[in-house]
Amino acid sequence: MADRPQGSGMPEKGTPEYDWLYGSQSQSPSSDVTRQVPAQGADRPDETRVMPVARREARGSGGQPPGRTRTAASAPPPKPKKRRWRPRLRLGLIPLLLLLIVVWLVAVPLYFWTKIDKVDAQPSGDRPGDQPGTNYLIVGSDKADDLTDEQREVLDTPERGGTNTDTIIVLHTGSGGRTMMSIPRDTLVEVPDGGTQMINAAFASGGAPLLVQRVEALTGIHIDHYVELGFGSVINTVDAFGGVEICPKQDMKDPLARLDIKKGCQEVDGLTALAYSRSRHVTALSDLDRVARQREVISALGSEAKTPWTFVNPVRYWKLNKAASGAIRVDEEMNPLDLGRFALAMTGDSQTCTMPNLSAPSDPNRIIADPDRAPALFNAIIEDTTVPKAACTPTGRARS
Repeated sequence: MADRPQGSGMPEKGTPEYDWLYGSQSQSPSSDVTRQVPAQGADRPDETRVMPVARREARGSGGQPPGRTRTAASAPPPKPKKRRWRPRLRLGLIPLLLLLIVVWLVAVPLYFWTKIDKVDAQPSGDRPGDQPGTNYLIVGSDKADDLTDEQREVLDTPERGGTNTDTIIVLHTGSGGRTMMSIPRDTLVEVPDGGTQMINAAFASGGAPLLVQRVEALTGIHIDHYVELGFGSVINTVDAFGGVEICPKQDMKDPLARLDIKKGCQEVDGLTALAYSRSRHVTALSDLDRVARQREVISALGSEAKTPWTFVNPVRYWKLNKAASGAIRVDEEMNPLDLGRFALAMTGDSQTCTMPNLSAPSDPNRIIADPDRAPALFNAIIEDTTVPKAACTPTGRARS
């Protein structure tokens, strides 16, 4: 390769070695050798050119250019809109309220559970074996020591521990449904030493264990739990609900029961509800009509207890538990969960019956279990099956 010319400056135009760069003067202007492009002028407007850069003033804080003061005539910046305050429930508040409600609903019954009397209701001797479902024996006694002085004066009854029972009901719950069967207090039953005796006499002579034994011997139904209600349980519980509805089918005036009401559905207080369930001297069937009214009052209490207002209203809920605990006795084997199941059974829809019965041949004022129809009702409860309609009537007498 030929040596390059030495020198300190740029190569000069016209030097033969560099004609390829600058071209030679002998070459025509149309040759395609590289040539210097003339500078852009005004006579060549279509050629691309650099556009002048728009000058942008910097702005300082407040939206004004630096060094420039906002005058009074300048429009002020728009004010931010005020947001309306709206209450917001924090997610943690709702679970807390629900927890407090659950604690209240559980704690109140547990507290009053400690106030309930427990009795020994375990009978002696042979008993029917365990059976499906659960059977409660509900006993309404004339226990009056839970009444106030004012209530005792109205009822004209002394304070006593409860020696008689006007109400004997077997409440069955299971897959066959709920059945509430009344056993009339004048029912004659056999006794171990021979002869017969009214079933309510067992309560007077032997208390809860003997009454359970007589009911089991009569029906073959195994009694799982015993619940005894006194006068005060009806009065105070009805008043805690603010009254219950009863529907007498005729005018009823019974001075012995202190009852005076008209025919038709009506709201009554606790004293009237108790008198209505105790009266037995007005209607033709006496005690048989009375057991039907007793179930009517119990069902009315159950209907009131299952309304949401019972649980939403803390005052009503407290009064209800207090009234029930002050006038109830349960067997020693029952626990709070068993009592809760009993309460649910009482508030549910039940098929109500009176034990199928006939007038006793030896005494028309006493009754006996109908040997033809009663076993069908007893067996349905024992086997936890549907009760036949023919065996379930309000008074226990055969349908005409």
